[in-house]
This record gives sequence, C-alpha cells and structure tokens, in this order.
Amino acid sequence: MPRVNANNIQIEYDTFGDQSSKPILLIMGLGGQMIDWDKEFCELLVNRGFYVIRFDNRDVGLSTKFEESGIPDIMAIIDAVQAGETVETPYSLEDMADDAIGLLDALNVGRVHVCGASMGAYISQIVAFRHPSRVLSLTSIMGSTGNPDLPSPTQEALRILFTQMPTEREAYLEESIKGWRILYGSGFPFDEKKWRTDLANSYDRCFYPPGEERQLAAIRANGNRKPKLASIKVPTLVIHGADDPLVPVEGGKDTAEAIPDAQLLIIEGMGHSLPPETWPQIVEAITDNTNKAYK
Repeated sequence: MPRVNANNIQIEYDTFGDQSSKPILLIMGLGGQMIDWDKEFCELLVNRGFYVIRFDNRDVGLSTKFEESGIPDIMAIIDAVQAGETVETPYSLEDMADDAIGLLDALNVGRVHVCGASMGAYISQIVAFRHPSRVLSLTSIMGSTGNPDLPSPTQEALRILFTQMPTEREAYLEESIKGWRILYGSGFPFDEKKWRTDLANSYDRCFYPPGEERQLAAIRANGNRKPKLASIKVPTLVIHGADDPLVPVEGGKDTAEAIPDAQLLIIEGMGHSLPPETWPQIVEAITDNTNKAYK
C-alpha cells in the first residue's frame, strides 16, 4: 500500500474508486488500523459514487510510531484532567486531525467528506471545526462530545478498555473475541469466524499496543469539544448504536444537539460496532447527508 510524508510523519493509506468521484475520508478509532474499514463497506461507498480514502492513524498500522515517547500513565492523566490541570501527552487529537489534512494535501485533495468512527469520530469533529474550508460534510459514528456530564461507559466496557492484552497471538485473539462479544451489541449476530479472521489480519499486519496507549492518552486529555462543535456549518450525520456500552448513546445525542441541524440516526441493537447488516442503511444515510453539500 502507498505511503506519504505528511505533517512531519509518514502515513500509510489506500483508496477505492475513481479519483473523479466524491472524496470521502474514513478515520478509524482507538488502536484501529485502516483495514478495520472493511473492504466491502468501502466498496458499498464506491458503488454510491464515492472515492474512498482510508489510512492508518499515527502510532498504529504502518504509519509512524512514537516509540521515543514511552508509555503514558493513563490513570494519572485522567486524575489530572478531572482536577482541571494542564496535561502533557505525546500528541493530541488535534495533531491527529492535522495528520488527516496533511494526507489530503499530499494527495492533492481539496475539500472532502469526512467520516470517523469512535476516536475517529472525535478526530473528524476536530477536522470539521479546525479546518472548515476542507470539509464538505461530516459523519460522526459512535462518537461523543467529551462533555464530562455525559454517562460513563459500563464497568464491563471499562474493564475491556483497561485490561492489558496478552501479546501471544492466539491468546490475544481469544481475549479480543471475548471483549468484542460484549461491545458488539445484542441486536445482530456476532460472526466469530469473521472477527477471528479480521483480528488475526490486524495482528499480523501490525501488533503494537503502545500506540493504542498513547492514542488513549490523547483522547483523555482532549476535553469537552461541545462548545466548538457549534461552529460546524456543514451537513452533519450522527450515527450511534442504542446498545453501545463503551460510548453510551447519550454521546451521540449530545453530538447531534451541539452541531446545528445535525441529523441523528440511532440503530437499535447496535453496540460499539458496525455490524455488516447495518452497512446498507449506514451507506444510504451517509450518501443522503453528503448530497446536501451540493444543494
């Protein structure tokens, strides 16, 4: 897959579709590689007239790693944020948003539709209010505002997030499957065979837990984005699972409330996941939202 120099790092990316089609940038979540945007999902977007760009965020996959920054103390960061103290992290979500713009610059893509999932939703929000001239529309999936008054993840979801994963391949796959069964939601069948294959592919491509720790530090230090979300003027779609235990559905509702004229799509039975059964509905909603940018 190709790689570019952007924002003083190297970013691994790939594309689907015709460059003359509507450009859409997909931004993945915490610890997730670009291959977590399933090829079939990307092809559905291509079939609706999109030129799809997906990439590895910094510190995951085949993009630049920040090994020299070490492992942050997540609990100390959380305590400092709650105390209202200034927090130093290896990098910020704003840096990651600037990475996305740097990638677009390197690809000579001007304005783009931006779609992010989970942490990628936070980054996509920041792209939209930090670089408004580059964004045609916004889709925020499984995201939130950083509003401290919102409900916390369930205790079970928090245990999954903060449990140190085994490094041995088979043990890692087993623990990951257990965790994703809990996060997935109850409304759609959990295809263990597909999940095992996808997780194995991600492990074999790049298993790098320290990057996830540093990304988590960036999330925890980012604070409340809700006041800045009010400045977003592009067509916005907020998608959330009603059963999300990691980012409760109130986070999606708060996002839609914060962004003027945002559309909210809550999918019953969906957790912190993108079940294949939801893809046609999600792609249709994304298409409808992006079409508003041309009216």
